[in-house]
Amino acid sequence: MSAVRLTAAILVYLLPLTVLSYGFPAALKLERAVPANHEMEISQLKARDRARHGRLLQSLGGVIDFPVDGTFDPFVVGLYYTKLRLGSPPRDFYVQIDTGSDVLWVSCASCNGCPQTSGLQIQLNYFDPGSSVTATPISCSDQRCSWGIQSSDSGCSVQNNLCAYTFQYGDGSGTSGFYVSDVLQFDMIVGSSLVPNSTAQVVFGCSTSQTGDLVKSDRAVDGIFGFGQQGMSVISQLASQGVAPRVFSHCLKGENGGGGILVLGEIVAPNLVFTPLVPSQPHYNVNLLSISVNGQALPINPSVFSTSNGQGTIIDTGTTLAYLSEEAYVPFVEAITKAVSQSVRPVVSKGNQCYVIASSVAEVFPPVSLNFAGGASMFLNPQDYLIQQNNVGGTSVWCIGFQRIQNQGITILGDLVLKDKIFVYDLVGQRIGWANYDCSMSVNVSATSSSGRSEYVNAGQFSDNAAPQKPSLNMVGKTLMLLLMVINMFL
Repeated sequence: MSAVRLTAAILVYLLPLTVLSYGFPAALKLERAVPANHEMEISQLKARDRARHGRLLQSLGGVIDFPVDGTFDPFVVGLYYTKLRLGSPPRDFYVQIDTGSDVLWVSCASCNGCPQTSGLQIQLNYFDPGSSVTATPISCSDQRCSWGIQSSDSGCSVQNNLCAYTFQYGDGSGTSGFYVSDVLQFDMIVGSSLVPNSTAQVVFGCSTSQTGDLVKSDRAVDGIFGFGQQGMSVISQLASQGVAPRVFSHCLKGENGGGGILVLGEIVAPNLVFTPLVPSQPHYNVNLLSISVNGQALPINPSVFSTSNGQGTIIDTGTTLAYLSEEAYVPFVEAITKAVSQSVRPVVSKGNQCYVIASSVAEVFPPVSLNFAGGASMFLNPQDYLIQQNNVGGTSVWCIGFQRIQNQGITILGDLVLKDKIFVYDLVGQRIGWANYDCSMSVNVSATSSSGRSEYVNAGQFSDNAAPQKPSLNMVGKTLMLLLMVINMFL
């Protein structure tokens, strides 16, 4: 409230000068925002403040940061995840970051078969709609239910009139449940200022049943955070409310325990290259044209990578490794093996092509580039297509991390390839960009405001690595001088 008084005082001080310069009367009429008897419920004040904060967020257009944990390494974790705060009072939920699906869902209090513990050393939680004062189940007649129906992600339960869903993932796991609406709490960066505990209403899934790998406790999390383009995705919901831009970015660390950066906003870097998204696809499909090893294009028919009837090249953070169709996999492995045949001993382990080496892979293995439409190439270091199996004495065993997919005509670029790179998903421009990057470093992030201007902030994980800078002493001095001038007016 003191900030409101100060703002009003500054206006009273400044406005008459402007008004008098144009020859108009200088008299101003001030109206109370709070009743004279000061009898206003705290709940009313909070509601008014929330509405005001919502308008501020929509007008400013900030950057939302999410912490990242986990790693691509399948022998350690094999996934990247973040922490969300949902409900009132807010509770923490750990969810896998997944650009290959659309919906955010978390385990529900009534979940059947959900894991109770996690080998990731995180505390699993269950969302209880009855314990959140802001939670509302989505009914079949709710317009928001149609967001999922349009993408075949939801349907209606005739028994209880709830908007229900059932998902099946590529690894054979699945989940089902119903949709609820509740507040997502987050910290937002606007300019160089942190706006903590901001909230927005979002629709997400409350999982009542899980199957497959989702029930295993070794890498269990509370749910999945889908970053797809459909209306039910959180990125689409926040963008439609004007809270966040229709662009998000990530930079996933590959080494030293993983982690990384995940922001709703556009990471800005000088070396970013972009390729168009293939339109009207359920996933983030891009046009892969060719693969080169040591600068030489492999003899692969380009039709192998074409997008049609569920085929094509997909960028998917929910996939740990990378996958090539048979027609691309065989020439790829042959080219790698030929390039290193004089320096390593090729072996086959559990059906995978591996190599026993006594030196650094960077010294032996060739660079690889994936070449996309628009002239954008993705350059892969050996660690971007190899996985270390084990060490024996002074030697180590490295295996091709790309896996073979037979008779499907599909290429999936998972965390093995996506790590150690900035990725920008520009949903407005319908393009995806990337650049090799050390994801332990901070980045510049842009959020376009409603005025059309781009605001830049320096970000890592804002809460941990790159908190907004404190105001300079010069700015503090100017502020104090202005404050003293205002106080003197009313003495």
